[in-house]
Amino acid sequence: MKALVLAGGTGSRLRPFTHTGTKQLLPIANKPVLFYALESLAAAGVRELGLVVGPYGDDIRRAAGDGRSFGLDITYLRQDRPRGLAHAVAVARGFLADDDFLLHLGDNFLDGGVAAFAARAVAAPAAARLLVTAVPDPAAFGVAEVDPDGRVRRVEEKPDRPRSDLALIGVYAFGPAVHEAVAAIRPSPRGELELTHAVQWLVDHGHDVRADTTTSVWHDTGSVDDMLEANRHVLDGLTGRLDGKVDHDSAVVGRVLLGEGAVVRGSRVTGPVVIGPGTVISDAVIGPYTAIGANCRIHDSSIEGSVLLDGADVDRAGRIERSFIGRDAVVAAPRHPYAHRLVLGDHSKVHLHP
Repeated sequence: MKALVLAGGTGSRLRPFTHTGTKQLLPIANKPVLFYALESLAAAGVRELGLVVGPYGDDIRRAAGDGRSFGLDITYLRQDRPRGLAHAVAVARGFLADDDFLLHLGDNFLDGGVAAFAARAVAAPAAARLLVTAVPDPAAFGVAEVDPDGRVRRVEEKPDRPRSDLALIGVYAFGPAVHEAVAAIRPSPRGELELTHAVQWLVDHGHDVRADTTTSVWHDTGSVDDMLEANRHVLDGLTGRLDGKVDHDSAVVGRVLLGEGAVVRGSRVTGPVVIGPGTVISDAVIGPYTAIGANCRIHDSSIEGSVLLDGADVDRAGRIERSFIGRDAVVAAPRHPYAHRLVLGDHSKVHLHP
């Protein structure tokens, strides 16, 4: 079975980070969120994968390459601008031909992957199979109304009055009939071809559309809070290893993954924490639930429950918690007792004063 991964969206909820890069390459535990989807699909037996990209397609190509490191053969497909998920399927028409395929949103994280879902799709083919999960706020998502036997009766995109609490989580299996559906629908009021409309077209025209419910941890990593929660979840499963240097004046407690060339001096690190290669931690308190990228510098500061991207520099900033700090961003301040929460884009500079 082929797979299609969608990575062409603008990520407006993750600005300012998506002004300078694509949301699919933002890290969870120091690994791009896109890579979790690619690894999941490879583990499900996929080999041929189409990757739909947008303005930052070159960045994604540099990061993921030809797919061989994942066990995949990646074909890059360009979407000129975000025109909806169904439009991305249309862009991939030539690649997909008339084969069955899995579709996975490139910014979604699903614990445990999609192997079981893919196996069910192969064993019991349908025109469409949707992976859904119960959520407390279904109005924020695409929602499926499902019969007790798993047959889908209706799907709606962010309905004002949801008919169920089952949210579409961005993982689908389709047969070739979806291409007829995509060709038949028209843009929604927001000017996009909605995948939910294509699925509803299949339902309305008598095609077999099924839903599988999962209770696995799922994160739509479309906001900073979502990214921090996904980071926390992945770090919970971290295996510690110290490949860098820790001096005698430091304490490393719990599961800490310290990259090659990283240095910890006069500091306390409490896991789960991942620290990228080349990073220097001095006179600081780090963790728990913190991911620090490569070549960062943290001095005389306390950081908890946060994500720092490559090259971030935090100097005498007091206590920082539940923050997301971009590449090469600089935070500097005299020490004082207050805690800060920061969302800083790439190359930002913030000077904090008491």
